[in-house]
Amino acid sequence: MSATRGKKRRAVTSYCDWMSQLPPELHNIPLFNLAIPGSHDSMSYDLDINSRIIEPDILRRFSKIYCARKIVRRWALTQEETITKQLDAGVRYFDLRVARKQNETDPTRLYFHHGLCTHTDVETVLRVVHDWAERHPKEILILALSHFKGFDKKDEQRLHNHLINFIKTLFGPKLFPRGETPTLKKCWDQGRNVIVSYDWQAKRPLEIWTEIIYYYGNSIDPTKVESNLRQQLEKERPSRHFFVCGLNLTLPRDAKILKYILRLCDNFPNVIRRSLPRLLRWVKEQAGRTPMNIVASDLATRGDFISTVVELNISKRA
Repeated sequence: MSATRGKKRRAVTSYCDWMSQLPPELHNIPLFNLAIPGSHDSMSYDLDINSRIIEPDILRRFSKIYCARKIVRRWALTQEETITKQLDAGVRYFDLRVARKQNETDPTRLYFHHGLCTHTDVETVLRVVHDWAERHPKEILILALSHFKGFDKKDEQRLHNHLINFIKTLFGPKLFPRGETPTLKKCWDQGRNVIVSYDWQAKRPLEIWTEIIYYYGNSIDPTKVESNLRQQLEKERPSRHFFVCGLNLTLPRDAKILKYILRLCDNFPNVIRRSLPRLLRWVKEQAGRTPMNIVASDLATRGDFISTVVELNISKRA
């Protein structure tokens, strides 16, 4: 049913500001209990074909070969739209993997990565996110920084400290601290609409959250992805913390990867397009069995992904 008798369900009409359009009964529940659309490897649309190969390890030795980098890019590109367009489309969780480029001359400049490094540096992208958050104070953004690569041991502490201090300075009073339970109303009342998690085993300031658990199917086969996710969500899912149900497909990490990346007439976005409708049907079915929190996907701005996830918040309370 699209509405209950005597009381019409409130519909979301613009996903650019979908959180502010949720019904009042959702304003005071923990954000851990909301369904929130996210993007997996959020910056992969910006991969620099001239950077060295970061992963997979089996291909790193071929970094100097242009064709090898071109193949990696074709199979590492999981998002098509810029960070701003993802935000405008309704994405609220961002999977941001950080790397130091080889031979980078700036002592603190960092980039994002997925297979290759990005063109755009971390600080530039975070400033874009900050400006968007300024214009949309009722939209809560969750930034998950992880998978740090290319940090020399002698520089590791300094680079982490610099990035954490940059985040604290840039977002300042917008940062919702860990230790409190965030709700929409609490975030709105306090003017705090940015949550940053940082996956680094060291003491973090109160403004920075610990790693957000990311469940994924670890397979390129949608059937296995569904099965593996179902098992994890039904056994391990936390109840008082953010968690991610990652719909992303995963290429093999050993020599079996060659079976896929050497296909001349295929690429990863095509594989994702063929699988995403099925995975979205599974999400709707699984949401009836186990609560969903963050649901992250490749090609997050395509098709019905965002509307399907946001609608979970309305349909389960109809």
